[in-house]
This record gives sequence, C-alpha cells and structure tokens, in this order.
Amino acid sequence: MGKRMTAGKRMTVRGGTTAGKTMAVRVGAGKRAADDEGSVLLLALGYALLALAVIFVCVCATDLYITQKRLDSLADSAALAGADGFTLSIDEAGPHADLTDDGVHEQAEALLAALPTEATLVSAGTPDGVSARVVVAGTWHPPLLSRFVPDGVPLEATGTSRTALQ
Repeated sequence: MGKRMTAGKRMTVRGGTTAGKTMAVRVGAGKRAADDEGSVLLLALGYALLALAVIFVCVCATDLYITQKRLDSLADSAALAGADGFTLSIDEAGPHADLTDDGVHEQAEALLAALPTEATLVSAGTPDGVSARVVVAGTWHPPLLSRFVPDGVPLEATGTSRTALQ
C-alpha cells in the first residue's frame, strides 16, 4: 500500500481483498476532460456548416430542375401551336395538312409573345412538312448567392409536335 500511483502504469496491490492481483489505474482523468472542453462544439459547428452546404446545393438543384421543366413545357406548347399553323391541301390522295417553316415560326412566336416569359425563340420550323420543331432558350439564376453567377446559366429546350388529319 505504500506505492504511489502514476498515470498509465500497472501496479500490484498487496494486502486487502485484492492481494496479488494486478490492476490498471487511470490517474489524471479530470485533467483530460478539461483539455477536451469545446471539441464537441467545434464538431457540431462543422456538421451544421456541412448541413447548410447540402441544403444550399439541394435548393439550387431543385430550382434548376424546375426552371428546365418550365422551359421544356414552353417549348412543347410552342411546338403544339406551331403544328396548328398548317395549310390544308387537297389532291387526288385526299386532304392533308402541310406545315411550312414560316407558319410554324409565326405560331410559335405568337404564343411566346402572349405569355409572360423571358424565354426567347431560337428556331422554329418543320423538318419533314408534318412535324413542328421549336427550340427556346432561357437563363437560370441561382436563388441563393446569385452574385457569384451574375450572367446566369443558359438553358435550352426543344419541343416537337406532329400534325395529322383523321
């Protein structure tokens, strides 16, 4: 019992109920707890910063996805309107609808002018005389910290529609 305990050393205890047994004794546990003070706060702040970064990325990705879907919908609507710009022709095979590039462009342009949108008409035409293909473009600006992307991100969408008589 006359031995002094030191941190991290093993000692043999003589006498008492633990005679002849080796015991590990930790000395200075209170000193280590004082050194760890504030570590959990720093870790929690790091995780909070990481969570905010993930939320920021998710918000921006969702807004980009919604903007692209709106542009896709606008291109589809303009193509549908362009497919309505057909001229009716009758020949020996019967009546059929013919599309022209000018008719598709005129109808798509009229639709875009009637809607409150910042999208622009890139091209509108008919590749085969039966289908109307319209390309519209727009710009996406991030909802958070858009000053880092002042010009925005250019987006483009293509819509195709066919005309048919039944």
